[in-house]
Amino acid sequence: MDFDLTPDQKLFRATTKKFLEAEVPLTTVRELSTGPHGFARDWWTRGAELGWTTLLVPEDQGGGSVSDAGLLDLLIVAEEMGRLVSPGPLVPVNTVLAALVDAGGHADSVERLVAGEAVGTWAVYEPGSGWTPDDPGVTATPTDDGWTLSGVKDRVEAADQADLFLVTVRAPEGPTQFLVPADAAGLRVEPSWSLDLVRRFGSVAFDDVRVSASALVGRLGAAEPLIDRQRLIASVLQSAETAGAVDRVLEFTIAWAFDRYSFGRPLASYQALKHRFADMKTWLEASHGIVSAAGRAVQDRSADAADLVSAAASYVGSKATDIIQDCVQLHGGIGVTWEHDLHLYLRRATVNRALYGTPEEHRRALAEQIIVRERAAA
Repeated sequence: MDFDLTPDQKLFRATTKKFLEAEVPLTTVRELSTGPHGFARDWWTRGAELGWTTLLVPEDQGGGSVSDAGLLDLLIVAEEMGRLVSPGPLVPVNTVLAALVDAGGHADSVERLVAGEAVGTWAVYEPGSGWTPDDPGVTATPTDDGWTLSGVKDRVEAADQADLFLVTVRAPEGPTQFLVPADAAGLRVEPSWSLDLVRRFGSVAFDDVRVSASALVGRLGAAEPLIDRQRLIASVLQSAETAGAVDRVLEFTIAWAFDRYSFGRPLASYQALKHRFADMKTWLEASHGIVSAAGRAVQDRSADAADLVSAAASYVGSKATDIIQDCVQLHGGIGVTWEHDLHLYLRRATVNRALYGTPEEHRRALAEQIIVRERAAA
């Protein structure tokens, strides 16, 4: 995604890439896969020092961007993390920060998240449900001094390492969000199996968890605008990461095809394979293009941001797994071994395809938006 990057953004990309290659190469990713946690907290703190958590936060709150377009700067980090299937809660932490900044308040939590001293995550998924962020199942019941939260969230990223949970709930007044500390009485985290070796998830049970009025994020019963903004940010960041992963896979697959000989000539010299590589490169560049357009629209809060984010998630989510699977086939037998890195990328792309809306859910959302506009214009 090098569309009109400024010199500062190019330097930021180079710095991020160098840090990731030095600190979390694929050998480290494999080592983390057998450990108790998906990422090291001190490593995440150093990433925060590079600016990964400041880009969506105003300067007067301890943040700051590279280009005055913080989300576009953040897409650079997401793409580079995708290229190395890096660990770390980039998407959930920045999604939480975006909500807290837009809602106002919670200055101490924002400061801790920006410094990398705390990890925040978005508890939005309902057990047994698809992507329905505006229809939460966890309930919030008013008490004399706050609310009591009851219910379960699942598919919560970094749940076992999170210090703060941004929880979408159903209050009597409507959808609402609360920021709940991980040590709240009655909150239980159960790790879940994950296809991705270092991206860990868990279910979070709220057994009559009591929260005070200060835990409220935004206005009571009016969380829809915040939720809409959060889902756009989470989805476009994830699409950028997936595009970065595909970019790297196609890169080393083409290199392998030039190095591998068959009947005295490189595999890459065969016309049939050239056509397959050309198709995949076209799909990849289209992925970068739609992600860039979606990121710009979300950054500018454009009216078509939701359409473009759904288009990006649908296209990238579908094409990414297709391209990586094709690269597996082009590698032959070695491509399906544990020792080869291809499965690490396929795991990440497959998990990303299922989070924050599947391609099918995003296509349905696009269709519904088109129908609503056509009816309004009739």
